[in-house]
Amino acid sequence: MERIGFLSFGHWGPGQGSRTRTAGEALVQGIELAVAAEELGVDGAFFRVHHFARQQASPFPLLAAIAARTRRIEIGTGVIDMRYENPLYMAEEAAATDLISGGRLQLGISRGSPEPARQGASAFGYVPRDGETDADMARRHTELFRKAITGAGVADPDPRYAGGATGLLPVQPQSPGLAERIWWGAGTRKTAVWAAELGMNLMSSTLLTEDTGVPFHELQAEQIQLFRDTWQAAGHSHQPRISVSRSVLPIVDDEDRRYFAGSALRDGRDQVGIIDGLTARFGKSYVGEPDRLAEELAADTAVQAADTLLLTVPNQLGVDFNAKLLGHIAQFVAPSLGWSR
Repeated sequence: MERIGFLSFGHWGPGQGSRTRTAGEALVQGIELAVAAEELGVDGAFFRVHHFARQQASPFPLLAAIAARTRRIEIGTGVIDMRYENPLYMAEEAAATDLISGGRLQLGISRGSPEPARQGASAFGYVPRDGETDADMARRHTELFRKAITGAGVADPDPRYAGGATGLLPVQPQSPGLAERIWWGAGTRKTAVWAAELGMNLMSSTLLTEDTGVPFHELQAEQIQLFRDTWQAAGHSHQPRISVSRSVLPIVDDEDRRYFAGSALRDGRDQVGIIDGLTARFGKSYVGEPDRLAEELAADTAVQAADTLLLTVPNQLGVDFNAKLLGHIAQFVAPSLGWSR
């Protein structure tokens, strides 16, 4: 395990016990937690993107603010729903954020997940073409976005204003190297193979939209191996990154016990359910004493196969609690996986 990072879903709301009651608090606390995580030696600060929900929705202002407050930690998303995105405007935002950070942006993108809005992307002006599915549209947006961040021309020059430029104009600014730091959030083995063929890194979460009857971590490890095999066969010139996400909640003190003792009994096994009409397998939460968590994660074949572990955090418990949680994982759990500060 080369890197560990946190993954915040950015929830906010006035619920009982919430320490993140407004959107403003969620944004500011996201910045503060990233600063605290860097001080702890954690390698990454990642944020989930959801629309029409009380969660983070527009990640680039948040990531740019974190970039301005930090020097080392990677900043990223896990993941941006490409159905909603204007690919060229997103290319400009991503490049600008990456330049502010000095090349630390790790951008997770995907087709998206179930959401509160029915056909929400259409409210943003994006509707699949005739014969397209939502997934097809997301991939089309992804293709243009990836083309734009490489500096390829995408717009005809106007001879009145383009200063004699010939050929198609690229978007500006450009950030060299960003194209190799795009990750695809793959929910199946098939999409992991597709991502490897195109040269995108693999971001695999605690949910796969398929179920073969084997434990989640074994199915995910199979997905990772298929990705690696396909990457090697494709002959890409650079090495891929692979991340998995886990909910890891060490119980160290009475405050931890008050919040998570019940979860240790309720969430300690895989779950199978239906999402968008497909059978899906959900990974379990890891809850308990740090030494036991270290043993369980060492037996997680997908964690062992990945180079990056993203730790989902209960962000509504506030910055101090989540910094404490990350500190306990960094001190007592992650070193057993081969990670060092």
